[in-house]
This record gives sequence, C-alpha cells and structure tokens, in this order.
Amino acid sequence: MPTLSQTAEVTELSSGSIISPKGFAAAGVHAGLRYSKKDLGIILSETPAHCAAVYTTSHFQAAPLKVTQESIASEGLIQAVIVNSACANACTGEQGLKDAYQMRKSAADKFNIIERHVAVASTGVIGEYMQMDKIEAGIQTLEPGSETVHSEDFQTAILTTDLVMKKCCYTAVIGGKKVIMGGSAKGSGMIHPNMATMLAFITTDANIDSSHLQTALKQVTDHTFNQITVDGDTSTNDMVLVMANGKSDTDKLSPDHPDWEVFLQMLAKTSESLAKQIAKDGEGATKLIEVEVSGTETDEDARKVAKQIVGSNLVKTAIYGTDANWGRIIGAIGQSEANINPFSVDIAIGPIIMLKNSEPQAFSEEEAKQYLTNSTVQISVDLHQGEGKGKAWGCDLSYDYVKINASYRT
Repeated sequence: MPTLSQTAEVTELSSGSIISPKGFAAAGVHAGLRYSKKDLGIILSETPAHCAAVYTTSHFQAAPLKVTQESIASEGLIQAVIVNSACANACTGEQGLKDAYQMRKSAADKFNIIERHVAVASTGVIGEYMQMDKIEAGIQTLEPGSETVHSEDFQTAILTTDLVMKKCCYTAVIGGKKVIMGGSAKGSGMIHPNMATMLAFITTDANIDSSHLQTALKQVTDHTFNQITVDGDTSTNDMVLVMANGKSDTDKLSPDHPDWEVFLQMLAKTSESLAKQIAKDGEGATKLIEVEVSGTETDEDARKVAKQIVGSNLVKTAIYGTDANWGRIIGAIGQSEANINPFSVDIAIGPIIMLKNSEPQAFSEEEAKQYLTNSTVQISVDLHQGEGKGKAWGCDLSYDYVKINASYRT
C-alpha cells in the first residue's frame, strides 16, 4: 500500500460525497423498476473526465460492463455514468447488449454529450430483461445537481439488498492546491471479488491521465476491494470506476510527480472505506470482521491468508455466535496457498492472545465472549516467516443471510 510522508495529510470530509469534487453532479429517481424505491441514477461531470475501471473476472460479464469497457477504450474519457438497480441485465444475450447500448444513447441524448463518453452499470436480478420503456422514461426525469439531496438520491438508487448507503470523501493538497475525492458504492451479497464484486464509483477533481489513473486503481484495488468477502460468490456485473475531471487545476499527476504518493493515499483511503462499508453491510451481518496478517514471506501471501480466514464460513459463524474458537482460524490458515510454518503461528482475537508460537495460551472465555459482542471484531495473525503484511475484511454469517437469499427474487 502507498505510504504517506510525515508532512502529507489526507483528511476525511465527513459531510462530503460523490459530488464534492469540483464539476460533478448526481441524481436518482424512481423509474418504476422497483415498487417504490429509487432505481435509476446518474453521475455527471461538467466536462469529459479521464477514467479508469476494473471489472469482475466472472466468465459471465454482463452487457453493461461490455458497453462500458468499449466506451472507456475509445478515448479513456467518460462524462456520465448511468446506473440502474432491480435488474442486472446479465445473461440476457443480444437483447441485453442492445438494451445496454440504448441506455448509453438515451443518457447521451438527454444530456447532450458524446455517446462514447457514457458508461453504463446495472445491478439486481440476473437473467431478466430490462424494462426499457421505464428506463428511457426515467432518464428523461433525471436532473443532476450538486446538493446533498442529489448525492443521497443517487446513492439510494443503486442499492439492492443493502441496508445503508455507502459513501466517503477525502481531501488533500497536491501541487499546492486542494484536491477532493468522493466515493459511492453498493454491495451486500454475492461479494467475493477477484477485482471487485459490487459497484463502486469514485470521482475526483485531480488532473491525471487515464493511463496513470488505471495504474493507481489497479494497485489500490488489490489491497482494498479485492480483500473483502461476504459469501464467497463473485458476481457478473461488478466494477469500480474512477473519473478525474482535472477541475482542481493542478499540474498533471504521474508517478514522477512529487505528490503522487499523496494521490495514491487518497485513492487507497477512499477504496478501503467503501470496501469496509460493503463488508460491514453484508447480507444479514451483525459484525464487521477485520483480519490482519503479518510475518509472511510476501505481502501477497499475507493478503491470501487474511482473505482465507475472513472468508471461512466456520470462522464467520463462530464470530456470529461469540465463540472464541481459534481452531477455526487455524483451519482456515491451513488451507491457504501461502508458505506456512505450522510451528510458529501467533493468533489473537482483539487484545486476547490465544496461540503463541503454535502453543495454546490460557485466556478467559468470558472475556473473549464479551469482546466478540463488539460491532467490529479484529483478528491478528503473525506467521513469523518474513516481513509481509496484509488485511482483509468480511462479516459474520447469521440466520438472516439464509432468509434473505432464500427469497431474493420474491
């Protein structure tokens, strides 16, 4: 992960959002795809913005992703992102692709922008066709703005089984000028990224070309969105998309810029915040689980071990039941592809050390049970194999997860 110099500061703007960076607006409306909730939204930049994106690695990439990839590939510029919930437009064949192109065209016509400068995203039920009459009518009612209500309307419109909106905003000084970055995301189930299994949108008024933005996003994604899991399933529609419109009027950023690390840190903080909010809002979840692994030969190994632990259903159910069963953590570590010395493992749940050099440690079951009632549970593992470090985030597995997914379409 990028590290900041002691003089650099990235500050969170608690009241900020996806439209806090200069030159961005958003909107969300009820187009009738769902019974009553908002279900169609847009992010709009005053000018074409340099863009980068990463996509699900599922073999069944949905039609909107294919259209968005084509849009970005043309010039690396995007001015608007049109998003719908309720229907994923995935596994819908040629008709689904035509519908995604029509969404792109309708948004471009409505806002008088170049068609290839529009990205498309959809989320919801797989295998159902889009209600294009409602989509097209809904696009005509979109009136983007830069007030809090506009960002909240957008954030609400992209949710599916999510219980809460997910957003964040950060600022930093780059090249002597204030730069802002905002983020908005949705995701609650079918979360196990091999890129990012959800939709996440990030805006910034930083001045950066799409190629360098893509490099930064890929680097940060590996440490953030790719390190969350809710249920071990990778979806068909998901992507992280970043737009940078340059409205802060800084010098152009690149890896050679003296404040490049500051920009990377902004992107890392934004991505980690959104990733953790998604993990915390996992379907039926009552707790956020954060796993920190150290002492591996490489950082990649540490990330693998951390994700293996946080993705274990046995670990997740133990956390839900406030059972400090560290044997389940050992079981997860043992399945990892990382190089493991089974005789030098330390494990702690919160402040409570349970294993030291692979020797069980006496601890208070009562104290451990009390710790596991917290809304955030931290698990620490040291493998004493090297200097590698990594984190992963997930949630507990409750009865409600089964209830939600047993009746997802009804």
